[in-house]
Amino acid sequence: MAVIVRLKAPGGVNQLEVMSADLPPPGRGEIRLRQTAIGVNSIDIYQRMGLYALPPERIPGVEAVGVVAALGAEVTGLEVGDRIAYAGAPVGAYASERNLPAWRCVKLPARLPDEAVAAAFVKGITADMLLNRVFPVCPATTILVHSAAGGLGQLLTRWASAAGATVIGTVGSSA
Repeated sequence: MAVIVRLKAPGGVNQLEVMSADLPPPGRGEIRLRQTAIGVNSIDIYQRMGLYALPPERIPGVEAVGVVAALGAEVTGLEVGDRIAYAGAPVGAYASERNLPAWRCVKLPARLPDEAVAAAFVKGITADMLLNRVFPVCPATTILVHSAAGGLGQLLTRWASAAGATVIGTVGSSA
C-alpha cells in the first residue's frame, strides 16, 4: 500500500490530500520504486495552482530518489536494492512508492545523500543543458543569471564560474 499526496482541485496547499493506494505490479519495462526523498520544484507549484494540467490521478512531482523494490518484465541494468534518481514525466513523485519506466532511472553512487540528489537533480540537468548544450560556456564567456540566489541560479553561477566564465547575477532583493 502506497501513501500518495493527491491534488483535489487546483489551488493552495489545502487542496492536497494524503491517501493510501494499492499499486499494481510493475508492468513490462517498469520498476517499483520505494521513494526515500522527493524534490519540490516550481513546476510542481504551477501544477498545483492549475497553470499546468496534471494527469487524471492528479499526483504532482517530477523528481525523486529511492530504492528499486521490484522489477517488471524485460527490465535490464537494474536490480532490486539499487538506489536511483529520476526526473520528468510521468509525474507522480508525491508518493511513498510508485511504478515508473526503468529507462528513466539513473543509478546513484553510495556517497551521494538522497536528500541532496532529490533537491538538485532537475536543477543540475537544467544547468548542464544551459551551460554545455544551449550555449557552451568557456573562459571567454560572460553570462547573465537572473535569480542568481535561487536554486538553479546558484548552480549556474558556481558551475559557470568554475568553467572560467564571467558571471553577472541579478537578485530580487538586497537580502
